[in-house]
Amino acid sequence: MPLASRSHPRSHSGSRSRRVAAVGVALSDCGRVDEATPYALHAQAARRALADCGLDREVIDGIASAGLGTLAPVEVAEYLGLAPRWVDSTSVGGATWEVMAAHAAEAIAAGRANAVLLVYGSTARADIKAGRRTSNLSFGARGPLQFEAPYGHSLIAKYAMAARRHMHEYGTTLEQLASVAVQARANAATNPDAMFRTPITVDEVLAGPMIADPFTKLHCCIRSDGGCAVLLAAEEYVADCASEPVWVLGAGEHVSHTTMSEWEDFTVSPAAVSGRLAFERAGIRPQDVDVAQIYDAFTYMTLVTLEDLGFCAKGEGGAYVEEGRLLRTGALPTNTDGGGLSAQHPGMRGLFLLVEAVRQLRGEAGPGQVRRPDGTLPELAVASGTGGWFCSSGTVVLGRG
Repeated sequence: MPLASRSHPRSHSGSRSRRVAAVGVALSDCGRVDEATPYALHAQAARRALADCGLDREVIDGIASAGLGTLAPVEVAEYLGLAPRWVDSTSVGGATWEVMAAHAAEAIAAGRANAVLLVYGSTARADIKAGRRTSNLSFGARGPLQFEAPYGHSLIAKYAMAARRHMHEYGTTLEQLASVAVQARANAATNPDAMFRTPITVDEVLAGPMIADPFTKLHCCIRSDGGCAVLLAAEEYVADCASEPVWVLGAGEHVSHTTMSEWEDFTVSPAAVSGRLAFERAGIRPQDVDVAQIYDAFTYMTLVTLEDLGFCAKGEGGAYVEEGRLLRTGALPTNTDGGGLSAQHPGMRGLFLLVEAVRQLRGEAGPGQVRRPDGTLPELAVASGTGGWFCSSGTVVLGRG
């Protein structure tokens, strides 16, 4: 159903170089959602994001959407009853939403839009259960993929190969990779919206059924239903919001390859570029960050992205994660909602990273709220999404005040 309308849109001042804030964030129903359509989850998340900030839907003049329908932003906008003058349908897998957020922030800052809605919804789990689909996403076998698909080189196999290379190069252990899953589950334990909250151990991760060597089941993200929305708006809208603004301070994006044969180094992800750009544009250093939200379709993604963002040196990710640093009470609270490994993963999960980052900075994460050593709320957060098999990356730095 379309979003309710209550008032006329406010006029556009035509200003340039405006600051941009995330003013509304929300999740739709997540986890096990058997009766909703993906469109309904889009609408539910969008309504909740508007309710979160208290703005009317008429302020929205931009929409960013991917992954649904033939003409994603057009179909979603029509379903929501919106007629945007700025759209983005960039689709680069899990990095989609960080890349879209960067594009939207640039458009708002330049005056091409006032308020852009980023919205996503998927019934990936329910579709499998109901027999509406029989397999995971297929990238087909045309173009460059024709040289890999005949050999059964699936997405998870590519990540598994990369993890094995990191283990070979730097001595990273299975136990260290497993600790990423253990800490994600510990963070999920304080999140009432997480799909899986029961604690797990390193031994349980290692003893699980093998999916793609070295990944056992708990090294891999869960399959869920769900959606979420983020509303980005120009600074002049902030005074009218019921919520505290979280500012977009800097962003970066990068793509590197689509075939494994073109990936020069399996131990380096495109986050090495997108992260550097985002931090430079935000004027901060990795060590300034209080909380991190990192795409985690597999445990290795978390580990190598931490390295490439500069939180530890290349090859030191294993030692870095095994010290409990990723816990909500750790040195770098990471995936504080439980991430894709435990909270929810309905597909292109990058937008969920932005929602959790905003909630943490606002102090709205409930029992899972992160506090700095002095007891204050976190000031800076980074959200870094990864797409394909480390083919693309988008990184966004957010801050309060």
